Amino acid sequence: MSLAVNGLNSYVDPSVVNAASGSALSGKLDNINASESADELKEVCREFESYFMEQVYKEMFKTIGSDENADSSLSSLVDYFKDGVIQKVATQTTEQSGGPLAQQLYEQMKRNYGITEE
Repeated sequence: MSLAVNGLNSYVDPSVVNAASGSALSGKLDNINASESADELKEVCREFESYFMEQVYKEMFKTIGSDENADSSLSSLVDYFKDGVIQKVATQTTEQSGGPLAQQLYEQMKRNYGITEE
């Protein structure tokens, strides 16, 4: 099964999606080059932190009550753009804060997989 929703294929590796036990991902981590993998691992950790912040912001948005008097067309327009704006804000937050969660994830995974920086 292949996903083709607005370029989603660039974010989802089908071999990882199809692996029920995650063995494909584990195999990839076992066969990585140390110098390339450190940079890739940092980037993946940053992306994960951004995604995590996006989910936090979406949950925070749910706590805000909706305006019952609002125009339905305006509400549809807000819903249309809300996800994109939340995603951008989460990315900017992660970039500006220096990514403390990403740094912790990176350090832990680096130890677990024996990756050294050169």
